[in-house]
Amino acid sequence: MGFRCGIVGLPNVGKSTLFNALTETQAAQAANYPFCTIEPNVGQVSVPDVRLDKIAAIAGSAKVIPTQLAFVDIAGLVKGASQGEGLGNQFLGNIREVDAIVHVLRCFEDDDIQHVSNKVDPLTDAEVVETELMLSDLESLEKRVPNAQKRATGGDKEAKIMASVLGQALELLRDGKPARLTEPKDDEEARVFAQAQLLTAKPVLYVCNVAEEDAATGNDLSALVFDKAEREGAQAVVVSAAIEAELVTMEPEDRGEYLAELGLEESGLTRVIRAGYELLHLQTFFTAGPKETRAWTFPAGAKAPQAAGEIHTDFEKGFIRAETIAYADYVELGGESAARDAGKLRQEGKEYLVQDGDVMMFKFNV
Repeated sequence: MGFRCGIVGLPNVGKSTLFNALTETQAAQAANYPFCTIEPNVGQVSVPDVRLDKIAAIAGSAKVIPTQLAFVDIAGLVKGASQGEGLGNQFLGNIREVDAIVHVLRCFEDDDIQHVSNKVDPLTDAEVVETELMLSDLESLEKRVPNAQKRATGGDKEAKIMASVLGQALELLRDGKPARLTEPKDDEEARVFAQAQLLTAKPVLYVCNVAEEDAATGNDLSALVFDKAEREGAQAVVVSAAIEAELVTMEPEDRGEYLAELGLEESGLTRVIRAGYELLHLQTFFTAGPKETRAWTFPAGAKAPQAAGEIHTDFEKGFIRAETIAYADYVELGGESAARDAGKLRQEGKEYLVQDGDVMMFKFNV
């Protein structure tokens, strides 16, 4: 299962620089003019997880394979995008295809870098993007909801569900609030709401791009963004895209010393990746053995057969049971054999809810 986070924002806020650093490539051309990114660049990034190396060391694995998350660098948006201004239609189409939005906001002053509105104001920048997404959703629902309401009066059950949950979303949008605040009353409404693919229903992570000297503590501008995120139930992180770009050019062994000199315990990108993972309610299970230790992504709340399906669809179809060891037990006892002897290796069936950190082996028959 692939999960994609779309990196968005106004032109010249540091989106492509951040993307380049995230993927440790120069896949996205970073330049000081609007629309330097036209086609969305996609990069797969490894999700940092200290548990992976610990399990691999105990298992004596020849290979270590982390789980990954995709980041998509999407063209910069301008006011009027919902009406097709700039690259509006393409921008909105690209947003529709991602699972979460990573919204980069400029929180630094620099006279050498042009700003499309000639002032640095992250809250206003955020509002421009949010307004365009809301207007797009509003236009969509003002056509769909009346049609659903009409069909619902004729006894169409699906239309009745649609009229209820999308009607709620429409009222929120008319009040200037994002559709993600909609509260489906049951699983059926949740299903219909998800199928609507509303732009403002997607979870949001605000990335405050600050100057190098503010990377450890943030600044007054980033503090405003954090307040906004808290009010919305969103997430926010502070990153200096300039620092991250510098880190990419260094040897891995030199990066820790450089970060320490700046008062940082870890890179901003590590925080972005981790926050993106959490934003999508993703968790990790592991498989371990002499050949390889591997991390696998699964959605929180998944049962054992669904987790098995992340490895191969045949594992899910022919699922029999899962042999499961909690991460803490695996590390404390020193691996599978000792965990089995201590009674910590469990046989779990189809209804088992997989826990973050589980070390698993699946039995299946196709």
